[in-house]
Amino acid sequence: MKKINFNFLYILMLFTAFISCTDEMNVVSEDDDVVSPEILFSTPQGYRQALSGVYGNLCLTGTGDSGSSILQGIDAGTSNFGRCLWYLQDLTTDEAIWSYENDAGTRELQRTIWTPDNPLLLGMFSRTMVEVALANSFLYQTSDEKVAQRGVADATLLANIKDYRNEARALRAYAYYMMMDLFGKAPFVTENDPTNFAGPQYDRAQLFTFIESELNEVIPNLKAARTNEYGRIDKAFGQMVLAKMYLNAEVYIQQDRYSDCVAKCSEIIASGYGLKPNYLDNFKADNNTSEEMIFTLQSDGSVTQNYGATTMIINGQIGDWESNGSEFGVGGWGGAIRVRKQLVQKFDGGDFDFDARKTFGTGVAGNDNQQRSIDISDISVKTQGYILNKWSNKTSAGQSGPSTTFVNTDFPLFRLADVYLMYAEATLRGGNGTAAQALAYVNEIRERANGGSNVGNITSGQLTLDFILDERARELHWESHRRQDLVRFGKFAGGTYNWAWKGNAANGIAISPNLKVFPIPTASLNANRNLTQNTGY
Repeated sequence: MKKINFNFLYILMLFTAFISCTDEMNVVSEDDDVVSPEILFSTPQGYRQALSGVYGNLCLTGTGDSGSSILQGIDAGTSNFGRCLWYLQDLTTDEAIWSYENDAGTRELQRTIWTPDNPLLLGMFSRTMVEVALANSFLYQTSDEKVAQRGVADATLLANIKDYRNEARALRAYAYYMMMDLFGKAPFVTENDPTNFAGPQYDRAQLFTFIESELNEVIPNLKAARTNEYGRIDKAFGQMVLAKMYLNAEVYIQQDRYSDCVAKCSEIIASGYGLKPNYLDNFKADNNTSEEMIFTLQSDGSVTQNYGATTMIINGQIGDWESNGSEFGVGGWGGAIRVRKQLVQKFDGGDFDFDARKTFGTGVAGNDNQQRSIDISDISVKTQGYILNKWSNKTSAGQSGPSTTFVNTDFPLFRLADVYLMYAEATLRGGNGTAAQALAYVNEIRERANGGSNVGNITSGQLTLDFILDERARELHWESHRRQDLVRFGKFAGGTYNWAWKGNAANGIAISPNLKVFPIPTASLNANRNLTQNTGY
C-alpha cells in the first residue's frame, strides 16, 4: 500500500471548523466533534496536521465518506479539485467524451455550450477558493504573533513552521494561478483580511503580479527539489507554476515571457528529476515511486477513498463491458469515457507503430469480428469511439490496489516530460533556449516512448509549433493540459481547428472567443457583489 503522508480526513474535520471563509464558498463542518485552534496548535504534530488540510483539499471533498463535501449545497461529485480540473481542461477539448450526459454539467462542457449555471464550474470555482481560504487560515494561525503568544520556543518546531508557511503560500499561489487560467479573475483575500470578507476582484494582470511576486519570494525558502517527503512541494513546484505562467503570459497579460519560461524550465531540469524509463509506469498504482513526478494529487484506495481524478479516469476508461476492469485493477463504469478521433489521429503513421503512448482499444467485448467506430455520431452509444488504456490501478509489478472502486494511482499534476516540451515550445516562440537542446529534449521523450529506439526521432526541420502542439497531446493526454494548450495556440475558439462535438455539432463547428475563459458561476456572483461576469456570458 502507498504511504500517505498526511491524514487528510482527520485534519479536514479539524480545520474546516475555523477557516476564514466567505459566503460565496459556503464552507461548513460536517462534524460537531471539532477542536479549537488553541488545542490543535498546542503540539508540534498539530502544526503538521493543519498543513495537511491545505494539501488535503486538493484530493478530498469532505470529512466523511467518499460522498461527503465541506461545501454546503455542492455535491462531492461536482467539486473534487482533480476531477473538476480534468473536466474543464480535457473534457472540453478533442481528447475525451463522456457517455453519461445526465451526469451534472458534463453535457454542456464536452459540447462547449456551458453557462454560468453549470454545477461543475461552481464546484471548481468554490473548491479552488476554499484552497485559498485554508491557506489563509493556516498562515493566520502560524503568524509570528500567534506563535509567540503560544510560547513556542523549540528551534526545530520554529524552523518547521517556517517551512510549512512557505508551502502554504506556494499552494495559495497555485490556487490563484488556476483561477487566473480558468476564470480570468478571482476574489482576492489574504490572511490579513477579516472573516467573511468579500474580497475585491483581481483581474489576470493583478493575479499574475501577485503570484509571480509571491512565488519569487518563497521559492528560495522551499526545500530543494526531491528532498521533501513525497506529497509535499519543493522548489520545482514553484518554478513549474512560474514556467506555466510565463509560457501563457501572452494569453494572461499580453506579454512575451518566453525567456523567463526557458529559465524556469532549465532550473527544474537541472534539479534532479528524470524521465521514468517506462512511460506507462507514470500512470500505475505505484507511480509515487516515479522520478518524473514533480507534484501529484495523491490517491489511496483504502485511506483516502474519493471519486477524484484517477478514480474517475481509470473506472471511466474501462470499455463498454465491466469484465475487463480486471485488466486495470478496478470494477469499471462500463465505457463512461472514450477518446475523440482527433486524439487518435495524432498517432497516425509508422512513427507510432511501437509508441507506448498509443494505448487505444478498438475491439468490442464478446464479438471478435466487430471493431469500435473511431467516429462518435451518438455520444450515448458506448461502442462508438475508441477507449484508452493509459491508466491503471495495478502497480508496475501487476499488483492491484486494495479496492476495486477507489484507486491507488496518483494524478500527475506536474511531471518532467511537460517541462521538456515547455522548454522546446518557449524556445521556438523566441525564448533564449537553444534549438539543439530543444530538439534533444523532444527526442528524449520520443525515444522513451519507443523503448529506447530512435525510430520516432525527428529532425530540426520537423520541430515546429504545430508539431509541439500535437506532441503535447501525444505525451500529456488526459492529464489536464489540453484546453490551456489549445487556447495558447489559438486553436480553441473559432473554427481553425474543430473536433467531434465542438460547438454541439457531431463534426465540430466554430465557437465564440468568449469561451476561452469560463464564466463566473451565478452563485458566486450573487455571493460577492465585487465580482463581474466575463464578457459574452
